[in-house]
Amino acid sequence: MTSPDSDERTGVWLIGARGSVATTAITGAAALRDRLIPPTGCVTESPELMDPAMPGFDRLVFAGHDITDTPLPKRAEQLEAGGVLPRGLRELVHTDLAAVDNRIRPGIGAAETPHDQLEAVERLTEQLCSFRELYALSRVVVLNVAATEAHPPPRREHADLEDLENCLRRPDPSEGAGPLPPSSLYAYAALRAGCSYADFTPSVGARLPALDQLAAEQRVPYAGSDGKTGETLVKSALLPMFSSRALHVRSWSGTNLLGGGDGRNLADPHNVTSKTTSKQRAIDESLGHPVDGEVHIDYVPALGEWKTAWDHISFEGFLGNAMSMQFTWQGCDSALAAPLVLDLARLLARAHERRHSGPLPQLGFFFKDPVASEEHRLVAQFETLRSFVEQLKEG
Repeated sequence: MTSPDSDERTGVWLIGARGSVATTAITGAAALRDRLIPPTGCVTESPELMDPAMPGFDRLVFAGHDITDTPLPKRAEQLEAGGVLPRGLRELVHTDLAAVDNRIRPGIGAAETPHDQLEAVERLTEQLCSFRELYALSRVVVLNVAATEAHPPPRREHADLEDLENCLRRPDPSEGAGPLPPSSLYAYAALRAGCSYADFTPSVGARLPALDQLAAEQRVPYAGSDGKTGETLVKSALLPMFSSRALHVRSWSGTNLLGGGDGRNLADPHNVTSKTTSKQRAIDESLGHPVDGEVHIDYVPALGEWKTAWDHISFEGFLGNAMSMQFTWQGCDSALAAPLVLDLARLLARAHERRHSGPLPQLGFFFKDPVASEEHRLVAQFETLRSFVEQLKEG
């Protein structure tokens, strides 16, 4: 599908551009452009959400940041060996993968965040602006698909843009590290460059009051947080069933088994807290009361790119009868996430074109922890998204 103005192209800048999700998304976009695969999993290609004015897959130009140096063609080869990509597809889109790899720039890791963060922000901002100008892009969407980071301790500068920028210009040596974690440095640079932004991870990213002020000032939209691809997707469909039938949920416990880089990263107890907090929010806010039980995440290297989630729900019915439900979800995380990344890139580009700015709760359908929204019911979120797309079409 091509935008009516076929001369316009949209940049998609991926943070974590050589990771599994990004590689799958880049490969998938090229395959969709060439009609090598059906658009399974891309909700913007469904009849309810299709908008001919969204940028087509043939009008997306990919680039990004990463802290690893494994070339995209090699990463695609690894994903093919792991069963994520179908055999032979990477060879058909090799030219695209190599071209995107040449546009990936060194990123910022948690351990190497410079004390002088202003210099880093200026470098990131300049790279985004150069990308837009070099490829004559109508706009650029920045999406964070990097590894989850630990939430930083709150700081006074996070609450106000002027305070934050003063701190960046004149850092206090006694503070040690700068005021922003890597995800928020990327978000700050994206908003400063006039790019729309989405957090597909539970990292802080743009979710600081100071950065919300910057988005309003720059008149750009942002969305997040934490892509809803598996266990929480099922939860958001099941939770309304219990509440609408007046069945009292007493406990909800879940165990997640992950392989790959995501599982390895979440084996860190500091990083995993961001993820489990995001997952728990849907239950408490949907039911209106806290429930017993916790979410556990275990790293199982043998699973590779696959994940398994097992949930146990205990609930109470009429006359106090105790009942329970269990479900198991097994899936390939990259294949579940990649089409949503493409959907978000297209929707954010369209929203930016229509001059939306600030947080977009209308995109909560895609996230475990939707910004500026407490709605977690999947059907309600989809209806909000459908209405939003209709508004974009009507202008």
